[in-house]
This record gives sequence, C-alpha cells and structure tokens, in this order.
Amino acid sequence: MAHLRLGFLASHNGSNMQAIIDACNNGILDATPCVVISNNSSSGALIRARNEGIPAYHISSKTHYDEETAIIDALLENSVDILILAGYMKIVRKRTIRFMKGKILNIHPALLPNYGGKGMYGMKVHEAVIAAKEKVSGATVHLVDTRYDHGKILNQKIIKVHPGDTPEQLEAKILQIEHILYTETLIKISNGEILL
Repeated sequence: MAHLRLGFLASHNGSNMQAIIDACNNGILDATPCVVISNNSSSGALIRARNEGIPAYHISSKTHYDEETAIIDALLENSVDILILAGYMKIVRKRTIRFMKGKILNIHPALLPNYGGKGMYGMKVHEAVIAAKEKVSGATVHLVDTRYDHGKILNQKIIKVHPGDTPEQLEAKILQIEHILYTETLIKISNGEILL
C-alpha cells in the first residue's frame, strides 16, 4: 500500500477536498494532505486548509507574475505526488501537466465522455442532462491532460435521474456521490487497484 502525498487546487468551497481530508484524518485513506492552493483569496478551500493546519497558498495572477512557477514551486516544496483538482476554475497549464504527468486528478459531474468538454461545467452539465431526458447521470474521476475532460477515466459512479428532477436537485445528488467517489478512487490508487 502506497502512502499518498496530496496537493489540492481549488477555487471555491472545497467540499470535495474536505471529504478527502476527512478520510485521511479518519484513517480511511492512507494519505497526507500536504498543500492547498487557490486562485481565490477568499475561497472556502483556503479557510478549510488553515482550519486543518495544512499549508495554504493564494496563488493567482494578482499575487505572482508567473503563477505557474509559483504553483510548481509549492508542489515541490511540499513533496506532492498526486495533485487533486477540487473545483478549480482555471485551466491547468501545460508545464504543470508535464511536471505532474499522469498524477493530476479531476472530478466531473457527469458520466464522461458524455457532457464533457469546453463550457461543460457546474450547473450547465446538469441542465444539459435534464434537457436530454437522460435516465442516468453520475460522476467521473479522470486524469487531466491538455484537453478539457479528456484524460483517462479512472472511476465512475452512476445515479438515476428521476422524472421531475431539476438541475439543482441533480447537482445536489451528484455532489454527494462525488465526495464518496473521489476518496474511493484515491484508496484504489493507494492499494494498487488503479495504476496511474
């Protein structure tokens, strides 16, 4: 079983990140949350990190002339071996992708390859699923490459879409399974069931 050293990129509340941190604290996941980086100085993710005693950095174009170098430096300084996107609303740059090659994970609120790609994020995904009258939706954990929602799929969880579900209701249901799926995927990486 491999002990994982986790870094997080987050822009907003960081609820997925918190679910992973809780799994680490409870001994469910053999990992250490090492650093949280946010492009938003007032993000809930930074507050959560500071409350947990995890090094937390606000890195954006406002704080750093070369924000990509600053992000890579923070990952190096904290010996991160897996980088987790937890609601990060910026494109991960090519140099960061090369630096963490095959070790950047993202979660998408649909069953990729459906309802992915440029412009498909947040509520827009759920609105599209409802408009198409899909009977199922879910969440996907995938590796990050240079194309939106394109990297290798690592794990998925399916839920039923009920007649009458609103996009808001679907979002709430999927967020609950995201918390489970992200942690479950990291456990499988740690115990060798999923190879990166």
